[in-house]
Amino acid sequence: MFAVDTATWINAGVSIAVAFLIATLLDRLFRGRAAREVATKAGLSRSGATRLRFVRRLLYAVIVLIGIAIALSGFDGVSNLARGLLASGAIAAAVIGFAARQVLANFVAGIMLAITQPIRVGDWVTFEGNYGVVEDVHLNFTILKTASQQRIVIPNEKLAAGILKNDTLVVEVVSPDVSVWVPPEADVEAAIAALEDETHQEVTVAEAVPWGTRLTVGSDPVPPPDRAPHEAQVRRQCLARLRKEGLLRGQSN
Repeated sequence: MFAVDTATWINAGVSIAVAFLIATLLDRLFRGRAAREVATKAGLSRSGATRLRFVRRLLYAVIVLIGIAIALSGFDGVSNLARGLLASGAIAAAVIGFAARQVLANFVAGIMLAITQPIRVGDWVTFEGNYGVVEDVHLNFTILKTASQQRIVIPNEKLAAGILKNDTLVVEVVSPDVSVWVPPEADVEAAIAALEDETHQEVTVAEAVPWGTRLTVGSDPVPPPDRAPHEAQVRRQCLARLRKEGLLRGQSN
């Protein structure tokens, strides 16, 4: 521990406390603005809500870091250490950069997501087989809430570099489709006619392979939260009709 007088410790504590106070006040100011938008209008848009959350957290982190830096500057030992690191800046930069690469990459990716906004808070997305609503976008990671109330934490770097399907980027409803397999010896035209009569939707041949034919059944648009149960209901309805027509040979797909 560096040998310093009591006044230096007090000044350092005051600097950090003031930084946290300012950061907290600004954070509450942004939260208050969001609350007023919800109370007086239809609420912030998804784009506005996402940017507001990101800017709020970014300002909080920057102000706290500035306060800590000011506090540390009052210690002579820390100043000497900083000068020593600057003297060997290339080595220090390489070591720090390597150690913090993942953190910085996620942080930069978070900035890109906040600016370009391929996803927004409230969007329903599919990422690596996981379907859910974007609950929050943090500086380094994004939280996805599934229909079963699970939370999936996705690093922003991975999210920015991956393939993402956003169902509500343009519209607020989704048009689900259901796949149903029939055996290779089944009468495909009869199956299509039966499913169209049952669902009153368009049925198409999506895939034909030696072990069967995959039919795709369309559906009316539904809100994203209702997608999974609606698909399950349509799938069950289709299988029951095909079994009734004798087109499944007793299979349960």
